[in-house]
Amino acid sequence: MTPTTILTIAGSDSGAGAGIQADLKVFAALGAYGTSVITAITAQNTRGVDAVLPLPPQTVLDQLDSVLGDFAVRAVKTGMLGTPAVADMIAEAAEAGRLPRLVVDPVLVATSGHPLGVVEAVQRLLPYAEVATPNCAEAAALTGRPVATVEEMVTAAEALATAGPAHVVVTGGDVDAAGESVDVLVGGGATRLLRGPRVPTRHTHGTGCSFSAAIAVRLAAGDPVPVAVTAAKEYVARALAGARDWELGAGSGPLDHFGWSA
Repeated sequence: MTPTTILTIAGSDSGAGAGIQADLKVFAALGAYGTSVITAITAQNTRGVDAVLPLPPQTVLDQLDSVLGDFAVRAVKTGMLGTPAVADMIAEAAEAGRLPRLVVDPVLVATSGHPLGVVEAVQRLLPYAEVATPNCAEAAALTGRPVATVEEMVTAAEALATAGPAHVVVTGGDVDAAGESVDVLVGGGATRLLRGPRVPTRHTHGTGCSFSAAIAVRLAAGDPVPVAVTAAKEYVARALAGARDWELGAGSGPLDHFGWSA
């Protein structure tokens, strides 16, 4: 059987824990064929980001045209866009209907704290998203208000939903919720709290990328958004648990995408 094709549009992570490399691992782990459009090249490892080189918009567009001109892409996820000019180009492709089942991971800051994107670039793309997946810091940057509690996550998700995404998931991995990991899903006229056990680990590099990539795979398979988001949350929890005792790098390490430690 021919595998489903998914496209990731994101930056390259030389440490391979996040970005394009993490997305392709998730696609493979969940049985999909991954294609990619690289928006920027980063020099980074588990300890941080040392350098970022955004690619010219035309180079990004050339990659996009090559992939879409040959593959039957069933879902698309975006990560680091690099510049507003690249975001404009990606938004034009989405507006033209070229990016089905679009999942927007608004990558603005790396786990290490290094800025990787600009708010305006993400805002340009939000109206075309089937699902947007900001973490608390990204939701705060996009709404201009603090997001540090579950209640503030709900407020931020509902505010972001008015910007055009069909669904918004504000992920709460950084929020202290009595031992739980709580995400807020808004869409379809409902607000849901998605609860799961918190995985104690310092190895969280690429969590957001992996979550949004897993959502894209499930959407391509035909899952409704709440089902896709729940399945992605469970996948990331397993990947976090599998890697918690790993010693890959000296900082915040990658996830166990393939269940090697299961």
